[in-house]
Amino acid sequence: MNERFDARRFVASLPQRPGVYRMFGSDGELLYVGKARSLRDRVGSYFNPGNVVPKVQVLVARIERIEVTVTPSETEALLLEFNLIKEHRPRYNVILRDDKSFPYVHVTTGHPYPRLMVYRGARGERGRYFGPFPDASAVYETVHFLHKTFRLRNCRDSYFANRTRPCLQHQIGRCSAPCVGLISAEDYARDTRYVIDVLEGRNDAVNRELAGRMEQAAERLEFEVAAQLRDQLAALKEVQSRQIISAEVDRDVDVFALVGEAGAFAVSVMLVRGGRSLGTASHFPQAVLADPPEALASFVMQYYGNQQPAAEVFVWPALPDSEPLSVALTGLAGHAVRVHTPQRGLTQKWIELARDNAAQALRIRAAQREGVEAMRVAFADELGLAELPARIECFDISHTSGESTVASCVVFGPEGPLKKEYRRFNIEGVTPGDDYGALYQALQRRYARIRAGEIAAPDVLLIDGGAGQIAKVRGALTDLGFGSLLLVGVSKGPDRKPGQERLHIDGETAARVPGSESLALRWVQRIRDEAHRFAIAGHRRKRQRRFNESVLESIPGLGPAKRRALLRHFGGLQGVLKAGVAELERVDGMGTTLARTLYDHLHPGD
Repeated sequence: MNERFDARRFVASLPQRPGVYRMFGSDGELLYVGKARSLRDRVGSYFNPGNVVPKVQVLVARIERIEVTVTPSETEALLLEFNLIKEHRPRYNVILRDDKSFPYVHVTTGHPYPRLMVYRGARGERGRYFGPFPDASAVYETVHFLHKTFRLRNCRDSYFANRTRPCLQHQIGRCSAPCVGLISAEDYARDTRYVIDVLEGRNDAVNRELAGRMEQAAERLEFEVAAQLRDQLAALKEVQSRQIISAEVDRDVDVFALVGEAGAFAVSVMLVRGGRSLGTASHFPQAVLADPPEALASFVMQYYGNQQPAAEVFVWPALPDSEPLSVALTGLAGHAVRVHTPQRGLTQKWIELARDNAAQALRIRAAQREGVEAMRVAFADELGLAELPARIECFDISHTSGESTVASCVVFGPEGPLKKEYRRFNIEGVTPGDDYGALYQALQRRYARIRAGEIAAPDVLLIDGGAGQIAKVRGALTDLGFGSLLLVGVSKGPDRKPGQERLHIDGETAARVPGSESLALRWVQRIRDEAHRFAIAGHRRKRQRRFNESVLESIPGLGPAKRRALLRHFGGLQGVLKAGVAELERVDGMGTTLARTLYDHLHPGD
């Protein structure tokens, strides 16, 4: 700790009142924000000689100054802490990193043939929304089941309007093809009602109706119809038998359970809607200084920064300041929110389920970390490194016969992939098929930003390739001032089979062959394969856009904005090709003259 900061005198000057404290390091960096029922007692606990927690000692050693804000109540302190953490994201605080909105199941009831799909974002479009689902896999599994069972469409309205024959979804049994009249509006509306009933939890009513229709079809000797209804009924009952927990009451509850210790917490979040659990999602807040109740309260506040809380929020462990948290969430939500820990009955079972999931998630994470750590250690040993590399980057190139070239850069840290730091580069001005030139351009663009201090430099740079790629990359790095960066190439073996890869270390004449059992090679394979996957995904998207727009690029007066508007309006190039002049005129920015010009270019024989 800075000797100029007199902790004892500062603590003695603090009031025993609620408030927020902010700890600053060198250059004014905000290290930590905390709230306190008593500022003197809470801040003083950091400097207590008996507080020997290593991570606390690391923080205390960096403190240059502390600022406090006195608040009228604990609730005000909690809200202020939440706002400061959200704005400044101090490195020692609980940070909820996943800021995505929850997915919903959306039925677009404004259309004569409603669409069933997964939806994220603001619920502004007409229709029915069901959820939210805490786990994306749960909502996708639900929609997949409903498509297979009741065969509602999932295509966009523009695509639907321009179909002339059934699509692949119909052929694989996931759509009844209302676009071409293979199902009546009445029957489709009935299937839509079944979907809504299932999503609302009225499964028994759907079961009874399906069973009745099946019996009637059998009496009429319509055995194919009866068999289809039988399959629908069996699928519905199978899903019902696998439901996690259900209650007899219509109740909406959010359940939070935290397990672990400072720096290694796991939080399981379970959403209960209409008495039915929608599954759990796990989070791992990096709360290196907080005790469990403090970490959980901070996590809950951040969690509801973009989400609407239920009227009841169950938490474990119990929070000593649950009342201020209830008041704070009530203010954010606009309706009464009660935060408490149930002690008996079904609600306690929900808590136990969330605790079990949090504990399991923590065990899985620990096992994964151990596996990653073992591979990192083996990798460092293979390269003869004195320390484990904290940051590894890997580049790869993807193209089709030299067209739509894309370079990828993936980043791996101590715990595995750092996906938010992945980048793709659209390669331009390079001879088609020149992988060396494409790689050189991507490196120049990436490492110019590293040299400017915008991105952290890696400890090791992996390249998918052999000696030729290594030489090219070394030239680019030297030009950019990174000539000392450790460079490793990975090339395929003689049979191009996994396990035969060779490692080319910059400066060594002979390649190394670690062997299929090498943990170091497994780590390299994982990073290389991720770079390859990321490059291919970007290339395919670029190629598809290029294909859709290439036919339209040669038309005079049709710029990029109008081409995008056309493709968006008609759902793709096939829809544009089928449109008449009158339909083309309806697209934003298209006049009669341009619509006629476009039509004539697409239909020269008409």
